[in-house]
Amino acid sequence: MPNPTAAMLVIGDEILSGRTRDSNMHHLAGRLTEHGIDLREVRVVADDPDAIERAARALSEAFDHVFTSGGIGPTHDDITAECIARAKGVPIGVRDDARAILQAHYDRQGGTLNDARLRMARIPEGATLIDNPVSAAPGFSLDNIHVMAGVPQIFEAMVAGLLPTLTGGARVESRTIRVERGEGDIAEALGQVASDYPDLSVGSYPFVQKGRFGVNVVVRGSDVDRLEAAMGALKTHFPEAAE
Repeated sequence: MPNPTAAMLVIGDEILSGRTRDSNMHHLAGRLTEHGIDLREVRVVADDPDAIERAARALSEAFDHVFTSGGIGPTHDDITAECIARAKGVPIGVRDDARAILQAHYDRQGGTLNDARLRMARIPEGATLIDNPVSAAPGFSLDNIHVMAGVPQIFEAMVAGLLPTLTGGARVESRTIRVERGEGDIAEALGQVASDYPDLSVGSYPFVQKGRFGVNVVVRGSDVDRLEAAMGALKTHFPEAAE
């Protein structure tokens, strides 16, 4: 049975402008691989309501899970929750349990739950809260869309709490060999191995080191025996390769 599929929707002008380097995609990809959920697509959209809504709806229809990052804070440009509610056709408003979480947090901190912070308690109808152990403001899951913060430390904590609640499949393993040849020299043999092992992913990733060309060949799959067999075939073609 194939693994569940996923997409990621990264939201924020700061990503598209180059001001902020996104690390959440890298983190999510690794955690999903470990959990047996295949990340198939990543989109980055601006803080534009129509763009967020369109992307969320399209990805939700195409994949088993959609993970979003960004746009759920207290400022005017934090519009993700409203856009996801519209994409799913449900109302949104301040929810008592989310408000209570925030109130308790600001009471502990000696702060005030003002109108701006109360925006973070606006949750679409029918959603399940995602715990935020770092700064309290919850994310949420609505149908198959999981909405989380953009701050990496908070995003990672939310992912850690969310993933155990999702059904995964077989963990995807990978093996790598380093071949000190150019891609053009290994392409034919590499294509043959890929053809002989269609159930595995065989990728070539070239590099240049000290003026010499080389390739890291990466084989990925969930069947360890097939992985080892493919690695044996690669070593037959490239006996000088190093793991």
